[in-house]
Amino acid sequence: MKYNILGKTGLKVSEIGFGGEWLERHSEEESIELMRYAGTMGINIVDCWMPDPKSRDILGKAMKGNREKWYVQGHLGSTWQNNQYVRSRDMKFVKPAFEDLLTRLQTDYIDIGMIHYVDTVEDWNALQDSDYLKYILELKADGVIRHIGLSSHDPETAKVAVKSGIIEMILFSINPAFDMLPSGQDLDKLLGDGYVYDSGLAGINTERAELYKLCEEYNVGITVMKGFAGGRLFDAKRSPFGVALTPVQCIHYSLTRPGVGSILIGYDTKEQVDEALHYEDATSEEKDYASVLSNAPLHSYKGECTYCGHCKPCVAELDIAMINKYYDLATMQPEVPESVKSHYMLLDHKASECLGCGECETRCPFGVAIADRMVKAAEVFEQ
Repeated sequence: MKYNILGKTGLKVSEIGFGGEWLERHSEEESIELMRYAGTMGINIVDCWMPDPKSRDILGKAMKGNREKWYVQGHLGSTWQNNQYVRSRDMKFVKPAFEDLLTRLQTDYIDIGMIHYVDTVEDWNALQDSDYLKYILELKADGVIRHIGLSSHDPETAKVAVKSGIIEMILFSINPAFDMLPSGQDLDKLLGDGYVYDSGLAGINTERAELYKLCEEYNVGITVMKGFAGGRLFDAKRSPFGVALTPVQCIHYSLTRPGVGSILIGYDTKEQVDEALHYEDATSEEKDYASVLSNAPLHSYKGECTYCGHCKPCVAELDIAMINKYYDLATMQPEVPESVKSHYMLLDHKASECLGCGECETRCPFGVAIADRMVKAAEVFEQ
């Protein structure tokens, strides 16, 4: 196992990490054994955004007797209310949820206290001088959390946070499907006859590329979530590129982004752990994602939402790109993750408010049936 220094935290983390989101799908005994197995294989970093008691209990029992061998990303603001996940900045929920995290993990400290789920600059600005942020800074001063991190899916927000000097690392969603979204200045070239990605991956979204470079510049480490896009990238029919990638190629893609220290992967079985760890002895040919992406057919983008935002403005004020992103994230999994559903419900306007006017579709460069997707999104999230 290779270990990397995670930015200014100074923590030496395994480049293959453990995402604990799906532990609750299995029996407690099976999940405890799975995490312990990962630990014996050299994995030493785990993310716990999950607020549900079962997941937290599993992590605590799995680390018992070996707490010092694990680095834990523990999220503040991920709360359990009425038996469901709710993101909250309200201290009457935030503080008890964090204290519950410490209790169930059977620890008196968290290695990285995560500012949980900040996806807009407005949200980040609202946290400044808030009781929520003051609480996190107090925990850091008292040594209850050793470092401060941030989880986000939005590069603009993440860049602002990186420049603030408050955070030492970020948990960010990285995979070729998210990164290779066409930026506006490249649309004409992308849609031209015979266009293919070059081996230098020149089509990477500018803002995301800037974020990774900024993290490198400010020594803010990155841990990766959603590195496999829920398995979508392993299926040519579901991949936005029209070609299939392997777990090793996806892992290599994430780990070759500037600033990245570890990719956190969700596992259901020991075999999946072994499959990810195969990266450590994979050949250069096995790791080569560039050749695959450079041969991705142009038509693979047709009908696929790349969240580029050209559908704006919407007369119903829908954030179409964000709704589509949450819809895609939801349908990538066998069951709709509660976190995705909760984030969707935080949107000011929901898919059910779509008027079906079709104006957005006339602006979409990829021919996405947006009105139809809004109907499907409403069915997934609102019924």
